[in-house]
Amino acid sequence: MPVNSINDLWAKVCDECKKQVTELAFNTFFKFLTPEYIDADKFVLSCENEYLRTTLESLYKDIIKNSITAVTGLEISPEFIVANNEEKIKLAETKSEGLSFENFFTFDNFIVGSSNKFAYTASMAVAEKDSIVYNPLIIYGPSGIGKTHLLLAIKNYILNKYPFKKVVYTRGEDFTNQLIEALQKGKAGMNMLEDFREKYRKADVLLIDDIHFIAGKEQTQEEFFNTFNTLYQSNKQIVVTIDRPLKDIKTLDDRIRSRFSAGLFADITPPDFETRVGIIKKKAEQSGITINDNIVYYIAEHIKKNIRQIEGVVKKLGAYIKLQGKTPNLTVVQEFIKDVIEDTSKEPIKVEKIISEVARTYNVSENDILSNRKTADLVLARQVAMYISRETTDLSYKAIGESFGKDHTTVLYNVNRVEEFLKTRPYEKELIDDIIKNLLGDES
Repeated sequence: MPVNSINDLWAKVCDECKKQVTELAFNTFFKFLTPEYIDADKFVLSCENEYLRTTLESLYKDIIKNSITAVTGLEISPEFIVANNEEKIKLAETKSEGLSFENFFTFDNFIVGSSNKFAYTASMAVAEKDSIVYNPLIIYGPSGIGKTHLLLAIKNYILNKYPFKKVVYTRGEDFTNQLIEALQKGKAGMNMLEDFREKYRKADVLLIDDIHFIAGKEQTQEEFFNTFNTLYQSNKQIVVTIDRPLKDIKTLDDRIRSRFSAGLFADITPPDFETRVGIIKKKAEQSGITINDNIVYYIAEHIKKNIRQIEGVVKKLGAYIKLQGKTPNLTVVQEFIKDVIEDTSKEPIKVEKIISEVARTYNVSENDILSNRKTADLVLARQVAMYISRETTDLSYKAIGESFGKDHTTVLYNVNRVEEFLKTRPYEKELIDDIIKNLLGDES
């Protein structure tokens, strides 16, 4: 699961805590904790009453602290407060907007190697210069090798050096969802669309992660194109990341493709052996542990493509050393590598996620797809969702039908219809291919 919010981070910490406490203890003392705020020193968690706060402080603080370190690789202590008390009010007044976990990604802790040096250098140039360079900058490469790290490093560097600048960071999926919400609330008389445009079109620097998620979504692409033009003509910096070359994003608007083609492309490939060794040693240093060189080399030799998996092994080693008080041997490391690879392997795509992505692409609601309404646009979206469910999951026609409230013969009919019309509709095929690629990429 990617860490995109403080709640995602807390969910990962809880998974670590569950390994160290009983189910009863977790459900009694951990389950109802609410993550409030995190920075480089503390993770503030609120609970319901003073009894819970005192118990957590005296019995479980070290477990939670070690779990935070296992997840983040950083020495961050939990701080417990009671919900609705003066501490929480004070916290709400002082904490900054957004997820401060993003602040951990800097150029200083990015390990540079031959596989990412050009992207690193281009990102540094964009961040350091007060004037505009490489506009737009497009960082591309597969999931899990450092694109988001560089994007957030640009954000943090600029905010530190030029605090007066307005830097906006978002993901392609969030940009789409925020636009949909703004359009829906606009129909209800709320001024959300103007607020949405104000947020993005008044930025000095716009950073969008996974911009490929807007492909095929007509309204979103139109909005992004106009936002791009507004910023570009105002000499504002734009940086985006994509997980594949432009030519492979078939349903990206030609106007956007043209704008990107005029920018600088910086690709990142999986790290070489030396870079992987550097990453392992840096992560170990951040975790406050020392790993024998033979172990470092073994990890680097056996995890070659995904930096997140490398980080996962180091975090597990850090937790092992601190909790067990022992130096891990090769057998322990082998088991951790196996566990991390299994933990970070792609989870089965859920039908709910497919319906959500299809709804955004075809500009209909998820409820409408699941309804019995039979307007032409809804019938097509419903058929496509069933087809993609069949193509990307191991579910039977019966199981897919249950997710849509239909019987298996209806699913079979709709899948066959899509297969037939794709033979003569190349654009529709490209659109569906892009939806599938986005779903697969989102699960990585």
